[in-house]
Amino acid sequence: MLRQLIALMICVVAVSTKAAEKATLTLSYPPPHYLVIHGPQIPGGEIRINYLEAYCRAGSTDADWVKHTVIKHEISDITLSDDRKVLRLKDTLADGLVVEHLITAKDDEVDFQLTAHNPTNKRSEAHWAQPCVRLHDFTGFDPKGKDLDDYLPKCFIFLDGQLTRMPTRDWTKTARYTPGQVWCPINVPRTDVNPRPLSPLVPSHGLIGCFSGDEKLVFATAWAPYQELFQGVARCLHSDFRLGGLQAGEKKQIHGKIYIVPNNIPALLRRYEADFVSTK
Repeated sequence: MLRQLIALMICVVAVSTKAAEKATLTLSYPPPHYLVIHGPQIPGGEIRINYLEAYCRAGSTDADWVKHTVIKHEISDITLSDDRKVLRLKDTLADGLVVEHLITAKDDEVDFQLTAHNPTNKRSEAHWAQPCVRLHDFTGFDPKGKDLDDYLPKCFIFLDGQLTRMPTRDWTKTARYTPGQVWCPINVPRTDVNPRPLSPLVPSHGLIGCFSGDEKLVFATAWAPYQELFQGVARCLHSDFRLGGLQAGEKKQIHGKIYIVPNNIPALLRRYEADFVSTK
């Protein structure tokens, strides 16, 4: 009887320990507008996202970022569930466009469901927007280091259907603002993207990501529809979502994902295809 009791206690402790160690994600939203993903599996314990860094006009590839491109917005109606799994917020742009965000953290991903609505009687100029994901801790680099490109070998996009680490071939270094690199999909005008060096290469799809410092984990993100993929100057990666300008009264749905998963690229691609490609 004593042996059975001891065995039962060991089993309970093991199950409790396993549950406590389960890698699950939670959210916070500290001022002024940073979405923070927390998780025991994440190097450094968290990933910070400037959410949203900017809503942007068209004609942005060779335009002044402040004077032309950025549309000011205000954030309101911020609510976070008690378990820190579900975040809701609302952006109201200077031209009247309203974007409502439903953000849900799961065990190894964060899901974004956005509804953009133009309640005004004129067309909105908002063509795209930037969630800026900071990845210095995840990739294992000092955020204060002078070499802004030090994390590039950890980062990837997909070219010709193959995972390609950065810097990719045909790396461009000339633009209104440098450094950085932009990849524009075939369905988006090349005049309407970030004013950083624009690659001549067209990405295979909207997934962009990086490996952790020890290469055991992968961070990846995608949005649909997406405006561009972007590697920036804050040791960041972007899959920037597309709005396309909304007519008076028009409403659009935008879907995004962040994956924080083991380093298994075929499995990641299967999830991406199930979440985005097969739902078109």
